[in-house]
Amino acid sequence: MTETTTAGTEFPFAPLPPADAIEHLKRLMADRPMTKTTMPYGGDVWIVHRNQAARTILADRRFVREPFRTGERIVPFFVPFPDFLRTTLQFEDPPQHTKLRKLVQKAISPRRVRDMRASAVAFANELIDGMIARGGVRNLITEYSVPLPIEMLSSLLGVPSADREKFERWSSSTMAVAGKSEDEVATDLAELSAYMTDLIAQRREEPRDDLLSALAHAREKDETLTDAEILPIAFILIVGGFDNTANFLTTGVMSLLHSDEQRELFLTDPDGLAPTAAEEVLRHGGFALGGPVGGGGGLVPFVATEDVVVDGQLIAKGEAVSIDPGSANHDPEAIEDPGRFDITRKDNPHLMLSHGLHHCLGAPLARMEMQVGLAEIFKRIPTLRLAGEPVVRRDVLTQPMTDLPIAW
Repeated sequence: MTETTTAGTEFPFAPLPPADAIEHLKRLMADRPMTKTTMPYGGDVWIVHRNQAARTILADRRFVREPFRTGERIVPFFVPFPDFLRTTLQFEDPPQHTKLRKLVQKAISPRRVRDMRASAVAFANELIDGMIARGGVRNLITEYSVPLPIEMLSSLLGVPSADREKFERWSSSTMAVAGKSEDEVATDLAELSAYMTDLIAQRREEPRDDLLSALAHAREKDETLTDAEILPIAFILIVGGFDNTANFLTTGVMSLLHSDEQRELFLTDPDGLAPTAAEEVLRHGGFALGGPVGGGGGLVPFVATEDVVVDGQLIAKGEAVSIDPGSANHDPEAIEDPGRFDITRKDNPHLMLSHGLHHCLGAPLARMEMQVGLAEIFKRIPTLRLAGEPVVRRDVLTQPMTDLPIAW
């Protein structure tokens, strides 16, 4: 940390019981809108705590990612940021970002996602049928939370679901922050690139009703896309999409199992409560699990292109800035009683899926998968219970859960 702080408002801070962590965050946000922190990699970065200040920055085009994309700057983060991620849409700025995002949003429209819901419900029940038939203690992650979003992403992109295992392996490798040699990562990335390039070529020849076909044929309209532009879009959706959604879904199941009151309420109307429950899981799910919660996280940073004052704090030209969703999602100025886990909460301006220019591209799909995933498993197995503690893979950037024993 490089800034003097008031007693009791340190940031980062070591894990605390959830209620204590939230009180710490409240004091922190009352004290200042952001903290300048020195990251293990990439140097200093402003970590923004307040919800409105975060929204202001995320909507301001004076904050860009080009210096990270070009390699001029190292991404200030807790671990070395995988090089290939810097080539994806996530690191583009307008106007290129605007052009690519507009094309992708056409294919991941709310209407398209609504049309996919029935197949998501059917596949979720197919997975649940399998778990029930096998009986005993099951692994929620490998048998439900991961297969569901991968199947939906495969359907959206036009990738055969039979190739699911390949994508899990490629994703773990390309997002690895430890345990993989540079050669191994390069080999897996090359395999993924070759596979997707071949699939794009197939879609150019024989288009289907999927995202890759839509992007491959965008060149016939005013907007033109090359393979080099399409690949990074596919990468960020495939490699980043299912790990995060699987984690969100698993956290949702766990948070409901940790709260008898909220679980019993959810069981009264799983379909009706799934939309607000999913948003509350995104906002507060990690705090609802009962374990210690630390402070120090942040979304992918930006760089200020000029001096900008946000919420009274000067962010100088060239300084990096990152949003801390853990703080912003518990800002009492934006969220009433932020420490309460309430699956009926209507006003829920959380930032877990970011906001503005860089709002998560797959947000409509992730939300639908969470809603379906939570509703179907509790409708089918209302006596669901935890049968062990989750196993988390720490050597991958997204830190995915890989094992959660459940029974009923």
